[in-house]
Amino acid sequence: MDSREQGKAMIEVRSLDIGYGDLVVLEDLTFDVYKGEIFVILGGSGCGKSTLLKHMIGLYEPLSGDILIKGRSMVNADDDEKEDLTRLFGVLYQSGALFSSLTLEENVALPLREFTELSEDMISSVAKHKLSLVGLEGFEQFMPSELSGGMKKRAGLARAMALDPEILFFDEPSAGLDPISSADLDNLILELRNTLGCTMVIVTHELDSIYSVADRGIILDKEKKGIIEEGDPRKLRENSSNGWVRQFLNRSNMRG
Repeated sequence: MDSREQGKAMIEVRSLDIGYGDLVVLEDLTFDVYKGEIFVILGGSGCGKSTLLKHMIGLYEPLSGDILIKGRSMVNADDDEKEDLTRLFGVLYQSGALFSSLTLEENVALPLREFTELSEDMISSVAKHKLSLVGLEGFEQFMPSELSGGMKKRAGLARAMALDPEILFFDEPSAGLDPISSADLDNLILELRNTLGCTMVIVTHELDSIYSVADRGIILDKEKKGIIEEGDPRKLRENSSNGWVRQFLNRSNMRG
């Protein structure tokens, strides 16, 4: 990507070891995510993809190493600094994580009420705008229970975008969606990146989605506890020197 050629890293992961107590899940992870790119985190089942993402957004503390967001350490930040850093990104969780007792507009309005001093009229206006960006104009007063799985993901994405984040994280965005809804979500991700210029980090195992949206990514290995390949998945599928990587990226029925 052009943005990558400019060399502006939005996220820098440096010598990162992650795990639980004495159990090391992944070690010595070092990679960059560049401004404006769609970066995917891949690997087989149980390799630590979602665990890595949760470290990147500050939910977990690493065993060692650092994660820099726009040059500022997430790991060494105090509470105020960490809150400031979290304002730079939004997260779409696998379930969508909507509050079932609130309308879509109320769900999207939550972070606006918590982190801004906007008037109620302005909060409502912003929430409606975010829902329109994800194709949910006219659904503001619907409850989550009234939506399809794909619509719930879109509503969750609208809420993740509420504070105009520079980075969006996705944890298995296509999970539970039929192929058409999944393809629609892929197209929306591309459209938002192209129109808003967001940097995106996606944990996924859906190969169709990977080849549709990814600019670059890393592949994790459970046995080696680290990164075994990095680059454009489409090129790695054909040219990786690692036979397992080529097999992984050529299996249309891969799950993990």
